[in-house]
Amino acid sequence: MDNVNLTDHFLIAMPALEDPYFSNALVYICEHTENGALGIIVNRPIDMNLAALFEKIDLKLSGDSLANLPVYFGGPVQLDRGFVLHRPLGHWQSTLRVNEAVGLTSSRDVLVAVGQLAEPEEILVSLGYSGWDAGQLEDELAQNAWLTVPAVPSILFDLPPEERLPAAMQQLGISFSQLSDVAGHA
Repeated sequence: MDNVNLTDHFLIAMPALEDPYFSNALVYICEHTENGALGIIVNRPIDMNLAALFEKIDLKLSGDSLANLPVYFGGPVQLDRGFVLHRPLGHWQSTLRVNEAVGLTSSRDVLVAVGQLAEPEEILVSLGYSGWDAGQLEDELAQNAWLTVPAVPSILFDLPPEERLPAAMQQLGISFSQLSDVAGHA
C-alpha cells in the first residue's frame, strides 16, 4: 500500500469509523503524496450560505445566483480558513491542481472573482480541510476505516450534499446499508 496515490478519489467513511468529524463523511482527496494527504469533506454543509460568508469577510457578492450555496465543513484543520474547490481550474494565486479540470484554491482572489463575475461557475466552498500525515491515511485504509473510489466531478458539483455519499457508493455498486461495521482480514 506504500505506492497508492488517492489524489482525485473519494474516501467513503466505513460505518465503524466513529470519529465525529468523519462519521458518514465523503472526502474528496485533493492531494496525496509520500508526505501525507489533503482533502475536503464534501457532504457536510454548515449553517452558513455563501451570502453570509461574503458578508463576514467583507466581500461583495453580485447577483443572487450563488447567494444560497451552502458553505461546507471541510475538515477539522484550519477551521478559520476558506477553501474553494472549483471547476474549471483557472489561474489563482494559491491553487492546488487536483487534475486537468479541478483545483482547490485558498487565496482570496478566487472569492473576489466569484463575487464579481460568478466565476468559476462550479464551486464548493469549505471552512477547514482534512489532513493526514505521512503514512496516516495508508494506516487508516489498512484498518478498513475507508473505502476508496475514483472521483466523479458530477457528484461534486451537480448533486445536493445529501446525495453525494450514496452516489459515490453507487460507483462501487453497493449501498451504505450493505456495509458491515465489523472489519476483517482474509
